[in-house]
Parts: sequence; structure tokens; C-alpha cells
Amino acid sequence: MQALIFDVDGTLAETEELHRAAFNQAFVAEHGPGWHWDQPLYAKLLAVTGGKERIAHFAPTLPAARIQTLHAAKTAYYARLVASGGLQPRPGVRRLLQAANRAGIKLAIATTTSPANIEALLAAWGNLPPFDVIAAGDEVAAKKPAPDVYLLALRRLGLPAANCLAIEDTENGLRSARAAGLRCLITTSLYGGTGPFPGAAAVVTNLGDPEAPSHLLAGPPLPEGVVDLPWLASLPAAGA
Repeated sequence: MQALIFDVDGTLAETEELHRAAFNQAFVAEHGPGWHWDQPLYAKLLAVTGGKERIAHFAPTLPAARIQTLHAAKTAYYARLVASGGLQPRPGVRRLLQAANRAGIKLAIATTTSPANIEALLAAWGNLPPFDVIAAGDEVAAKKPAPDVYLLALRRLGLPAANCLAIEDTENGLRSARAAGLRCLITTSLYGGTGPFPGAAAVVTNLGDPEAPSHLLAGPPLPEGVVDLPWLASLPAAGA
């Protein structure tokens, strides 16, 4: 195992409630109070990958230029919400990133979110090991569940899929990683769904810390409720 490739929203952090709040702030500022995405509606809209695509699905007659304006406003609101603090990495994320960095394992991001959102999140945390590669949805022709963003990450890493492992929280993310030939670990999240996640190498509630252990939902036994590098390396190959 030479690289770990992480999704962002719901995987590195439970960001989706901040995204939902930012969308709603943008709607009020740019469109008036008539639009509001509550939790049940937002959960349905998350089946559509990409923020601009989500707006277009919700309002199919809205001009593309208006969608761009709304999404730009939403991105600015999201950056402010992240910068205000309080959003921390999910349990085990910081620990696993540090362990991989010490072991010489490369770290990458493959996400449908925008580069600006990634930069805002990483800047707010500030003390994580650096990511060697960041691949974002706007850089590829097709977003998840298409494999494009994972294939881009692999090209930038210069590594074959067999030597890497993806960490995701959704069915769309799992399908994207698998289509790129990657093993994929699922960490369930607030909006990521409960599965089943066919084709996942394993499914856990989170990556686990001693004070916040993970619970195994599917896969080989998890030692002491903590996802570590030897356990990840032991997960079955894609297609096995």
C-alpha cells in the first residue's frame, strides 16, 4: 500500500450540514427567501454529485449563469462558516494521516467538491500532514460515480490502483473508486446512507480513535476499534 486517497465531504469531516447552511444563505442573499433546503430534501439532492449540478437539478429552468452566481456565493459562505471554527476531522482521520505520513505512504484527495472548499477546510485545520495530490471534481469531465477524479488522482500520484486504497462514505463514491480499480473502505456518515455497500472492502462507522472507537459493519475483524495501516493493507483487493 503506497497511497491513501480520501474523499472530503462526510469522509474527512462531517461537512454536509455546513454545505446545506451555505446553500441556504446563498439562496436568501441571491434569490430571496423562497428557496430553502431542509435536511430531508438535501439528503435526496446529495444523490446528485456536485453543487452546481445539485442547483440545476433542483431548478432545471435556471440559467447556467445564474447557477454559477449562486454557487459562487454559496462557496464564499461555506468558507466563512469553516473559518469560524468548530468543524474538526472525523474520529481517526488525524491519527491515520499522521501514521501514513510517518510510514512514507502518500496522501491524496479525490472529491467532487471545489478546490476552494478543500483549501478552506485544510486552512482551518492547519496542522494536518500535507496531501501529495488533490484532485477535484471541476478538473474532470464527469463527477462521481464516474471514475474520472480517482483516475486523475492516480495519474498525479504516478501509482497503479492496486497499490492504493480509497476511503469514502457514499455509494456514489464507492462506485467511482471501484470503477477506477481501487479497493475502497467505507466510513458511514450523516448523509452517506446506511448501505449496503456492495463491493466495499470493509464498512466501518469511522476510522476510530482510542476515545472514539470505530464499529465494524462489514469486513475482516477490526483490532480494538481502530483503523490502522496494517489492517488497511490486509483488506481484500478490488474485485476479490
